[in-house]
Amino acid sequence: MWLSTVVFLLGLVLALRFAPYNTKFTLYYFIISFLSTFCIPFFAVFNPCDPINCYRSSFVLRLVSHIFGIKWEVRGKELLSQTRACVAVANHQNSFDVLGMFWIWKWMKNCSSVAKKEIFYAWPFGLALWLSGCIFIDRLNSKQAQKQLKEAARRMDKDGVKLWVFPEGTRNKCRSLMPFKKGAFHVAIACQAPIMPVVFSPYYFINHNNGFFGTGKVIITVLPYIETKGLTLDDIGELQNKVWKQMNEVYTNVSTELRDSLPPKYPGLVGFDEEN
Repeated sequence: MWLSTVVFLLGLVLALRFAPYNTKFTLYYFIISFLSTFCIPFFAVFNPCDPINCYRSSFVLRLVSHIFGIKWEVRGKELLSQTRACVAVANHQNSFDVLGMFWIWKWMKNCSSVAKKEIFYAWPFGLALWLSGCIFIDRLNSKQAQKQLKEAARRMDKDGVKLWVFPEGTRNKCRSLMPFKKGAFHVAIACQAPIMPVVFSPYYFINHNNGFFGTGKVIITVLPYIETKGLTLDDIGELQNKVWKQMNEVYTNVSTELRDSLPPKYPGLVGFDEEN
């Protein structure tokens, strides 16, 4: 049984390394759906709607990164281990950001994520997220969104959890950070909780322009907490701009660092300059 499982996994890894672009994405969504389906019964019975489920399942989901040949270099991981309630804001590039989150969850432990409502209906993944304490926001209904953000603030303040938010509001297909929305900063100031910026470097090994999907490294940089104590809602714009500038500077630097480490004709760089 174990031998056949090992052989199957090794075969899957080898097949994925040479699989075409669309095949890899299809298999990625299949694997995530399969693992979500596997986890749902355990989430529903033990600690339903509790962020601890993400922490526990992260040790299994980390294997997906190995299967696809994705290496994560985490800088500032000691900041992730701090037990303070905070709002973690991260740039959002594609669905593989989920793997990065699960890679660092072993340090974050008690962390709840915020996602757009539409993701909930992407079952079984959406259901697994809900059972893991994810808070879904209705972006098309401002009153409902405010109510949901208040619930996020209450949970963070009462339970002392970290709250993970993608402030760009959607996947960023460009090679630079998009403007941030105010929701995450509103919650941070309302709770007087610090901001923890998290920056994902570009996925140079995935190129939508030419259908390239290789293996590679992503740098996750965790920046020092930005305090909000004493700030009011009138300071949202200034705080928003401050966090964006810090994250964009790091994003630019790690982008250059990774790009300089690649050969000049690396397939992942095709069309890069046109996207900026």
